[in-house]
Amino acid sequence: MARRSRCAASRRRTAGATLERLILDTTILIADERSGGAIEQVVGDEDDVVIAAITAAELLVGVELADGRRKASRRAFVDLLLATIPVEPYDLQVARVHAELLAHTRTSGRARGAHDLLIAAAARAHARTVVTFDGAGFSDLPGVAIRPLP
Repeated sequence: MARRSRCAASRRRTAGATLERLILDTTILIADERSGGAIEQVVGDEDDVVIAAITAAELLVGVELADGRRKASRRAFVDLLLATIPVEPYDLQVARVHAELLAHTRTSGRARGAHDLLIAAAARAHARTVVTFDGAGFSDLPGVAIRPLP
């Protein structure tokens, strides 16, 4: 995220660009930590960006599981992300959508990852588009907009 200001001029949108309401999947954040620049490739300066509460938990688990040499740098990365990107809470509105998505996956016979469903529920409840490198985890969920990346 600190790189964001250095790269801003190179990725400015053209005049008239519209604000997008995005929710970043954990895959985008992990890619950003590993190689940098993943967030800058998908988020414009004007965009309204959040992460789901479960994404914050996944990142914090990564800190806890990191070995001694990586723990400090991973903690610094996650702390900066959490200080920069708002966290969408799991509230009653998200819980209602989550229940609908769980019922859909059970009746359709297509299982999804539990965390993906939580992210999808937050996205749909708050009219956001999921940005992910794992499009299959979110495809065909009713009312969930996704922007899958290669």
